[in-house]
Amino acid sequence: MRRALALTALLLATASVSSGATAQNSTPQPLPFDNRIPVARDVAYPGTMTVTVDATNIQQAIYRVKQVIPVAQAGPMVLMMPAWLPGKHAARGEIEKLAGLKISANGTPVAWTRDTVDVWAFHLDVPAGATQLDIEFQFVGATDRDQGRVSIAPNMLNLQFEQVSLYPAGYFTRRIPVSATVTYPTGWTAVSGLPATKQGDAYAYQTTDYETLIDSPVFAGKHYREFKLSDRVDLNVFADEPEELEAKPEQIEAHKKLVQQSIKLFGSQHYDQYEFLLSISDEMGGIGLEHHRSSENGVGPGYFTKWSEGPGSRNLLPHEFVHSWNGKFRRGNDSWTPDFRTPMRDSLLWVYEGQTQFWGYVLQARSGIVSKQDTLDMLAIIAASLDNRPARTWRPLIDTTNDPIISARRPKGWVSWQRSEDYYNEGLLVWLEVDARLRSLSRGHKSMDDFARAFFGMRDGDWGVLTYDFADVVKTLDAIQPYDWAGFLTTRLHGVADRAPLDGFTRNGYRLIYTDEPTAAFKSAEKRSGRADFSYSLGLAVGKGGAIGSVTWDSPAFNAGLDLGDTIVAVAGREYSDERLKAAITEAKVSKTPIRLMIKSGTRYRETTIDYTGGLRYPRLEKIGTGEGGLDRLLQAR
Repeated sequence: MRRALALTALLLATASVSSGATAQNSTPQPLPFDNRIPVARDVAYPGTMTVTVDATNIQQAIYRVKQVIPVAQAGPMVLMMPAWLPGKHAARGEIEKLAGLKISANGTPVAWTRDTVDVWAFHLDVPAGATQLDIEFQFVGATDRDQGRVSIAPNMLNLQFEQVSLYPAGYFTRRIPVSATVTYPTGWTAVSGLPATKQGDAYAYQTTDYETLIDSPVFAGKHYREFKLSDRVDLNVFADEPEELEAKPEQIEAHKKLVQQSIKLFGSQHYDQYEFLLSISDEMGGIGLEHHRSSENGVGPGYFTKWSEGPGSRNLLPHEFVHSWNGKFRRGNDSWTPDFRTPMRDSLLWVYEGQTQFWGYVLQARSGIVSKQDTLDMLAIIAASLDNRPARTWRPLIDTTNDPIISARRPKGWVSWQRSEDYYNEGLLVWLEVDARLRSLSRGHKSMDDFARAFFGMRDGDWGVLTYDFADVVKTLDAIQPYDWAGFLTTRLHGVADRAPLDGFTRNGYRLIYTDEPTAAFKSAEKRSGRADFSYSLGLAVGKGGAIGSVTWDSPAFNAGLDLGDTIVAVAGREYSDERLKAAITEAKVSKTPIRLMIKSGTRYRETTIDYTGGLRYPRLEKIGTGEGGLDRLLQAR
């Protein structure tokens, strides 16, 4: 009894000491944000900014900028570098590449302080008597891929005006006038959606508003060729080497048909003049970015010269062209912002990007840029990839619209379990199912073509922004064909499921199957990615030298303990090659024995086996029944 009392006293004393120690700990309170950045107002800015850029230092990839911003009064002012950029769906402005910033007024330096919360903002005090701010800085472009996208190369560059300008906070950017002049290397040609007057090596761009300037990037280069696609659309091609510009007449004819088929589809054009900007380069980084009156498109060598070797990256131009209607003219109301500081909300990207993905594949077939069969085979790859992505069992499609902000397209270790911007390709599948349901419900009289004209086909020549919300999408579908479209879309967007939504194929005359021979499109995709893709058998893809590039969650490879970063050194005791692994997979189907591999992880080696006997499996679409199905009709030229 006395021991119990002593123990109780000890516990009470310990508790008292602990409570006292906690009471003596420091307990700070949060420092409130001092938000001194003015909210954007829809009023005119008093004066026209000028931006002068020296873009001649291509060797070191440095733009030198001089900017003049008129000011109407003395006192506090905030200058911004664009952060939230349309088409990138996130704060992706390259603020880290702005260097050497100096501001002066009347020849006297003006001190600036970066905002501690919004790092794209610079605070300063305009001195009394000043009528303008004189600004100098440099944009130090990436010289290696680990610094970001290389946009300045020996024979070409891609200048984006958000890289070389600041703007005054507190105004809708469409209300800030600006005039830009850029000097390029001698002998180069520069093209932008914004008209310019050439004066020697300098291009003086038409005075416009700041929003339009940012929407008007430039491709410039030494080796250039223009192809007229229509009276309002040009294809401007820049290349590392002049031979890459040699397009055959039938190749250009397919691009002309892309324009024709797009206009027939939508029934309007939302530009006065449209410039495809296309780089064919392995020195400048690739890109696919939409604008009202242009698009930035970057592909590797062989776009024209290796046309017969497969579809390659020829889906890029159809996709970006569709964005002139979907994403630029029609835009989700939560992603339109009055300036480049206001955060975008991406909840409608399943329309913005998903339906654009859908129309991109349709129009590549209708125009002949990619054959119908290759298009079907490419759609099979998309369907199989998503149907073998177990992340759909926990993460709904709508949540992937947050990925541009969450991951900024950085590599993921387990894409099949994390998802990665699936609103593109699964959005395509959803819209393919909408097409199938429209056809079925209307007995073949209605299709997604009717939606395209109803939703995008108004106000020809208008290259402003007409916003929409979920209810507008549903209302348009209901007007075409009554149905519970709100319920259908809500299920597809917010629900989780074991399988991808493949009814768009089965209702339209095709089904997804797997065979032991890859399609030509699958081989082309492997060649472009530099990987041998065994995703639908072992559950992995293998890159150069046996390096594992991806592992599917819960696949045979996953269950064998393999992961991204491992390297397959040997197959069944022999040095790794893609053909040896294919042979081992085929042999295991007959022998029913596990596949033996030697794996290297860092400096360590281990032997492992993959218990898989299903043989090689590659996706393709198989026609259901005979005759013409809905998907056949969807891909036909109009």
